[in-house]
Amino acid sequence: MAYDYEKSIRPGKLPHIWCPGCGHGIVMKGLIRAMDTCELDRNNTAIVSGIGCASRLPGYLDACTLHTAHGRAAAFATGVKMAKPEMTVICCGGDGDGTAIGGNHFIHACRRNINMTYVIMNNFIYGMTGGQFSPCTPTGMKASTTPYGNPDPVFDISKLAIGAGATFVARTTAAHPREIDKLIAQGIKHNGMSIIEVLDDCPTSYGRRNKFRSVVDMMKRLKKDAVPAKAAAKMTPEQLEGKFLTGVLYHDNEKAEYTEQYAALIKRVQEGA
Repeated sequence: MAYDYEKSIRPGKLPHIWCPGCGHGIVMKGLIRAMDTCELDRNNTAIVSGIGCASRLPGYLDACTLHTAHGRAAAFATGVKMAKPEMTVICCGGDGDGTAIGGNHFIHACRRNINMTYVIMNNFIYGMTGGQFSPCTPTGMKASTTPYGNPDPVFDISKLAIGAGATFVARTTAAHPREIDKLIAQGIKHNGMSIIEVLDDCPTSYGRRNKFRSVVDMMKRLKKDAVPAKAAAKMTPEQLEGKFLTGVLYHDNEKAEYTEQYAALIKRVQEGA
């Protein structure tokens, strides 16, 4: 029997605005499956986003959703979690929204280790706002603002998250849909800041400029370059050249969660300690 996604979609919201071949729809389906796996109460689940193609995702879902300002998803989500720590809080957004204009909020949410899950759809470009290069556009690749090739080095979102203090960090791709919901579900169940980076493709703003012949070619590239973290441990640096690791990249259950620390602080103050 086919999976019933429509029960999780707000009436009248489809069809979505994503281009044919965009991986964001695959991620949305994975998120829906993960929420069902975790048996989340939709009335006690907040899904927060900023601005951009990926940030349109919460508007389709039947939950408590918040579409905020550009780059501010982590800040608004932090506010929701601090005000209602009993809620499950999930952020959704793209690489530009999350690590460029939203980079400061991103690293400090990781630093605090606040209990929420951030699903970052990394399609290597600003898709909605004009095809500008993002901090994740591969060096040498073209964008509307780098017509001769991007001269900048790139952010590794997962490494950035680990370095900033997130305690559950995982990566997969839109070409591995069965892994998306599993990793998101693990992130939701983790008591701390969880970052799930999903590499997907923008066939319109990125693919056309960089001469990919089809969405199929873009998906094949993701599959070819993905290496499971466990397999990578047995490979040489030469074998890993040009590849990226997938799966759970970091998991720490020891670091204190922020809202629990904050609640303990309030209790001490109220007790006059």
